Amino acid sequence: MLILYHKHPTSARTRFLRFAHGGICDSGPLPQEAVLAPPPTLCAHPRMVLRAAAAHLGLPTDGLVPNARFRCGLRIGTQEEQVHLGQFAGIDPPFEQVEACGAQFVDMMQARRQPALELQLLRLAYEYVLG
Repeated sequence: MLILYHKHPTSARTRFLRFAHGGICDSGPLPQEAVLAPPPTLCAHPRMVLRAAAAHLGLPTDGLVPNARFRCGLRIGTQEEQVHLGQFAGIDPPFEQVEACGAQFVDMMQARRQPALELQLLRLAYEYVLG
């Protein structure tokens, strides 16, 4: 599972990607039974997930940068999922590429109507990004 964001290097304005399905996680809308959980014991590096996301969004392979220290998990029934965090490289967000995929960038205020679990994930990601 992947959350993507862009943080402007000068202004620190942070925007998250809302995918075409309306959620902030690349895997689709989160199931009702999903809850926050500690990250899995064995954590994978997000590089492969980021490459797939970059290809889907029409970005170069280095268009997304991993935040491997971000630790978050979800429990969906008996299954545990690791939530990865990736940052868009570059000074400006790639608006045209993401809009061509039906996605859009949103700030925290625009995301306030997301489901409660997604808001919790955004809060954790935002706290991590801002340090």
